[in-house]
Amino acid sequence: MTPPAEGSAQGPGGLRRTKIVATLGPATSAAHTVAAMVAAGLDVARVNLAHGRLDEHRAAIAAVRAAAAAAGREVGVMIDLPGPKLRLGGVDAPLSLTFDQKVRLSAQSGAEADAGVVAACPDGCVVLPVTFPELLAHLAPGQRVLVDDGAVELVVTEATTTGRAPGGPLLRVVVPGVVSSSKGVNLPDTPLPVPALTARDEELLRFGVDEDVDLVALSFVRAAEDVRRLRALVAEAGGDQLVVAKIEKRDALAAIDDIVAAADAVMVARGDLGVEIPPAEVPLWQKRIVALARACGKPVITATQMLQSMVAAPRPTRAEASDVANAILDSTDAVMLSGETAVGAFPVEAVRTMAEIATTVEAEIVAGTAPDAPPREADAPPDDAACLVTASGRVTAAISSGACDVACRVGAAAIVTATVSGTMGRAVARHRPPQPVVALTPRRRTARQLALSWGVLPVLDEPVHELDDLMAEAAASVRGAGLGRAGDTIVITCGMHVFESGGTNLIKTHVLE
Repeated sequence: MTPPAEGSAQGPGGLRRTKIVATLGPATSAAHTVAAMVAAGLDVARVNLAHGRLDEHRAAIAAVRAAAAAAGREVGVMIDLPGPKLRLGGVDAPLSLTFDQKVRLSAQSGAEADAGVVAACPDGCVVLPVTFPELLAHLAPGQRVLVDDGAVELVVTEATTTGRAPGGPLLRVVVPGVVSSSKGVNLPDTPLPVPALTARDEELLRFGVDEDVDLVALSFVRAAEDVRRLRALVAEAGGDQLVVAKIEKRDALAAIDDIVAAADAVMVARGDLGVEIPPAEVPLWQKRIVALARACGKPVITATQMLQSMVAAPRPTRAEASDVANAILDSTDAVMLSGETAVGAFPVEAVRTMAEIATTVEAEIVAGTAPDAPPREADAPPDDAACLVTASGRVTAAISSGACDVACRVGAAAIVTATVSGTMGRAVARHRPPQPVVALTPRRRTARQLALSWGVLPVLDEPVHELDDLMAEAAASVRGAGLGRAGDTIVITCGMHVFESGGTNLIKTHVLE
């Protein structure tokens, strides 16, 4: 058994419940920075494949693995596929666009983007190159084009059918600002008949599987079929990674029940979602998606600009701290850092700040004094949610609910699950019990995937086959993590055949000696 590490993961009741996802990038290129982030509380490292070279990503993944091994912690790695993301191409220098200025979008090859080449604009307007020219032909007059998460807004005044400058669409600036290379472009008013997965995404997926990552995040999700398609490609590549559906498109909201049911986990990608729908609606959808994911027992990540000011400052604003705290009160599984750690000046401090906010808020939740705290086990989501109503789903829901109920009734110090796939660990976490959840698993992949789930401490364990041996391992794990001492009671879920996938059917109590 690998002993669980203490330190940054500790919080009220001995364990920080809310997990921290942080994006790697130029600011984390040094191995010692990654190690410091792991020590500060990093649970899952996000590798954004929309930026950077594969050799850089390979080195980043290796740095995470080395840092996790040195710290004695299970840290997951999630790759984020870019999808058919429209971005600006190469721009020689940041360009300031003024109100009512004319802009023409130009198709541009990857080589041209790298060289910063743009086509001429005979009518004297500013030319902005884009890296996904197939989308230009779908623009129509009156439709909005948003750059850099909506910081700059343009409106189409003249369409195109060629997709090549100077015949690209002509636009007018209605919200001025500064644009630069590789900034994202959103088309909230434009129906785009393109798949969520591109040929490049399939190449990047194979890279991720070869690098043994643990989770794959899918952009541009609009329907459950997008998730199922990625899952099939993961299997074809020989992988068993969990699929994370990023909710960032208006179409996804209309199909949200089916998408959450099809995915292994979801991400509330508030940046892109906030340019697809009015910003005032984003907090409401965030709460709905978090609640739905929890009801289905699917881990949910709240993402984008949570500590944005820490890109340039060592401390967050009070509003940002409140944003993180409210996501935790909503019962999100994880909070995510993007630019704060990818390109920010204080990546380690950002992770540490996120951990401090989480432990502070969770202390109030555990004590029952937090306003609007997430429901305790007795008020957990119903077990008849549509996504749970299968034969195996009903058994898993009943066992996990029963374990949490027993733990509360006997005042258990911890709940221990023996799991091969991680399903039971996630099912127990769904109930948000006040006790820490220790997940024993013989599979390192499962341990790393459980690093995303609320309140779960994954522990890599040698396979055992006898119930007495499992109870001894469970007791040692709880004591090793500092979660219990002699005389404390723990609750254990397992199967008659220990560590047999899908076989959990027992709840046992055990007193630590």
